Amino acid sequence: MARQPDDSTNAKFSSDDSALIRELALLLDETSLSEIEIERAGLRVRVARNISVAAALPASFQPAPLVAAAAPAAGAPAATADLSKHPGVVPSPMVGTAYWAPEPGAKPFIEVGSKVSVGQTLLIIEAMKTMNQIPSPRAGTVTQILIEDGQPVEFGEPLVIIE
Repeated sequence: MARQPDDSTNAKFSSDDSALIRELALLLDETSLSEIEIERAGLRVRVARNISVAAALPASFQPAPLVAAAAPAAGAPAATADLSKHPGVVPSPMVGTAYWAPEPGAKPFIEVGSKVSVGQTLLIIEAMKTMNQIPSPRAGTVTQILIEDGQPVEFGEPLVIIE
């Protein structure tokens, strides 16, 4: 996050600025948005979630910590590239929004440690108002879930590791 005052001086954050950042972070969490940016009175504030590939997500996953940042972490693309080459990776077959369960509040299809069989539904990807079940391409044990519930996913993005 960067403060850009109207004049060329280097101003420090005031307590009002800190309160604004906290408010935006709470709003980000409440709305499940990935980032918020506002500008007023010469002050531009951008608050974004630190979205990175997690090593393993427990069934009771908590949302990613909120951070005030100007740019995403440089190491995240390399981590995604490494996981996409993993022999047990299940890549996203489409662009859409991934969900862990058939409906909000329902039990997730899989958890880390779950045994899965070929064809078993791993998760759902919503694309163009259609819920698409993503089947397991292989039998094995789920060792990593690489996405958050409700997260937008891209074609080919690693979703799950099954070993």
